[in-house]
Amino acid sequence: RTFQLLRVMTQMKVQSNTISCNAVISACEKDGEWQQALQMFMLMNQSKVEPSVITYNAVIGACEKTGECEKALQLSSMMAQSELELDTVSFTMSISACEKCSEWGKALRCFRGMSYSNWKALCYQHA
Repeated sequence: RTFQLLRVMTQMKVQSNTISCNAVISACEKDGEWQQALQMFMLMNQSKVEPSVITYNAVIGACEKTGECEKALQLSSMMAQSELELDTVSFTMSISACEKCSEWGKALRCFRGMSYSNWKALCYQHA
């Protein structure tokens, strides 16, 4: 269902960009389709469409919702190695994915990896 939108866009000769790909990935995330979200993410890279923080967070979120801890952590690691900085959402979803898999040590490592500004923002969100 989510790739139907992409097919229609292709048929209409709409150029794929970060925003259109993010829309497809976000739809996959909402539907709990982590494999399709990851597939779209890989297609973006093959098509030389630059992923954004929103892109990574949507794919990490799709993995988090379905308990795909290792995939979420791999994506977080990829994001950290890119020029993009993990934000509070990135860390929160990665930690939540670890929680769903009872990977407490990995969750703690994610928490320790947070910058002070992300940690502070997280505290304010839950105050």
